[in-house]
Amino acid sequence: MTSLSRRELLRRIGIGLIGLPPLLHPTPARTAEIPRCVLAKNADPSELTRRAIAALGGMERFVSKGTCVVIKPNIGWDRTPQQGATTHPEVVATLVALSLRAGAKKVHVMDHTCNDARRCYRRSGIEKAAKAAGAKMVHLRPGRGVPMKVGAELLGNWPVFREVVEADVLINVPIAKHHSLSRATLGMKNWFGAVDGRRDQLHQDVALASVEMAAFFKPHLTVLDGTRVLLRNGPQGGNLDDLSRPHMLMAGTDPVAIDAFGGSLLGLTPEDLPHIGMAEERGLGSRKWNTADVTVLDLG
Repeated sequence: MTSLSRRELLRRIGIGLIGLPPLLHPTPARTAEIPRCVLAKNADPSELTRRAIAALGGMERFVSKGTCVVIKPNIGWDRTPQQGATTHPEVVATLVALSLRAGAKKVHVMDHTCNDARRCYRRSGIEKAAKAAGAKMVHLRPGRGVPMKVGAELLGNWPVFREVVEADVLINVPIAKHHSLSRATLGMKNWFGAVDGRRDQLHQDVALASVEMAAFFKPHLTVLDGTRVLLRNGPQGGNLDDLSRPHMLMAGTDPVAIDAFGGSLLGLTPEDLPHIGMAEERGLGSRKWNTADVTVLDLG
């Protein structure tokens, strides 16, 4: 199958270049009043999410009336919410509800799982919570990816799921946790669940693969779940003794800063995570998350 650029794919599905969906546009401009990122802590997952989005200017800043929103959590493993291997279902459900309230025509929640998708969707609690909030769960089944120019060095023409790139608004909702190969799974690596093909090959250079995918997808909003953090034996986990419970969440428009913050929850610096420096060099954001333009909300 001939590989397609993202623009060509959108043209073929009937979207002209004049009026390209927001996914192809830069992140909304930041004003002096709106922070780059918001760190919320010491509350339940739903309250953390609501307050962080409100401090960013509200979901209306990202979602317009009649748009299609895709929410991409980490649902990769057949684990319960308490085990900390998947995004907290209350975070996902709250983002669904806020998107619909802002005027979204439809909200889809999806991931290309590692374990059986039906079990992952169900045991993670995300399927039930997202549906109750008004979303549609979409299964990204292997073999349905469309080859697109994802990266110049490693991925090249790689199969990507159309359901993700066709979104008007793309929200990345990763979890902070340990990974046996990359030391941490955070926001940029969460894009492994948006591509098809032999993903095991990408683990030969996880950092570069993560950065190339992050540059390709360019989410409008990233919401990192740090409500509980798998410190060891990731990415699957399973032992509750391997978890810490920081009760934190960071949301914003700078995926590099958010990954740097997520690494700190695991005791890692940006220097410990090569993809952060690579992403910063490519202009995807700044590793500095503890700065004046990052708002901290202590809700305890």
